[in-house]
Amino acid sequence: MQTHDRPSAPVRLSERDRTATVRRTTGETDVSVTINLDGTGQCNAQTGIPFLDHMLHQIASHGLIDLDIQATGDLHIDDHHTNEDVGITLGQALHQALGDRKGIVRFGNFLAPLDEALIQVALDFSGRPHLSYGLAIPTERVGTYDTQLVREFFVALVNHSQMTLHIRQLDGINSHHIIEATFKAFARSLRLAVAVDPRRVDAIPSSKGVL
Repeated sequence: MQTHDRPSAPVRLSERDRTATVRRTTGETDVSVTINLDGTGQCNAQTGIPFLDHMLHQIASHGLIDLDIQATGDLHIDDHHTNEDVGITLGQALHQALGDRKGIVRFGNFLAPLDEALIQVALDFSGRPHLSYGLAIPTERVGTYDTQLVREFFVALVNHSQMTLHIRQLDGINSHHIIEATFKAFARSLRLAVAVDPRRVDAIPSSKGVL
């Protein structure tokens, strides 16, 4: 009597584990990131850069993703290497957690006000890294944080998550407000883009059939 194994049913997106843990160690930094795309907004960020930690909390809270980010680096030199490597490692973790990207909405956009600041973010998990950055931050620092590092963070994140990201400043004169509104708009756009599209749960969101 012959028996035949039935092929296992494909795992639907709603049943997949959309988590990832990535560690990046260099001569300048040691960064570990754990991400859960189906979280509740919990965040534990300890990078040694207080303002960056504050912004990472915005990504988690408004993106409804769980983040655990631990970093040590050569902060005695400046914040640049740690800031960049956190962006790189977060991008890698995001890329891994998305997997083949089947079933996601793929696109996200949001317009975030914060007092006088108004920031628009649009993103696409296209597989083609691109950053269009339109912030005009009026001061060189917010607290001890070098405001040039905002762009460097997003460059690293975009390149390693393979997303297209457009950031536009429509209004704003306060540096803290401009940056925080940017991270909130990014988080909300991210939340929309990684959401499950119930009409094509197991399909690649592309007319080409591949991203």
